[in-house]
Amino acid sequence: QVQLVESGGGLVQPGGSLRLSCTASGFTFKNYVMNWYRQAPEKERELVATISADGSSKNFADSVKGRFTISRDNAKNTVYLQMNSLKPPDTAVYYCHVTRFGRNYWGQGTQVTVSS
Repeated sequence: QVQLVESGGGLVQPGGSLRLSCTASGFTFKNYVMNWYRQAPEKERELVATISADGSSKNFADSVKGRFTISRDNAKNTVYLQMNSLKPPDTAVYYCHVTRFGRNYWGQGTQVTVSS
């Protein structure tokens, strides 16, 4: 079955950096668009970044443009989210996501807390 396992979250000071990883299994990773979402307390889940199957196309939410980058290693079935210049509003649970045959799959999430 499809599994998405995130890692790399933690507590970081404002201005700091983190790199999240999501390792996928149960499907042909290299054929699918991958997404990172986040959900802050009492807020709706929002799309943060998207990467095409071959990694050539990337899109970002306006709130993270210029600070976050997304990449993937299809040989390792892994997608990454590099987060720089982190701000307190970036505090959220970050989720890896894929849509496959019309069904949405989510990882368990990894907590990112930006605080001094």
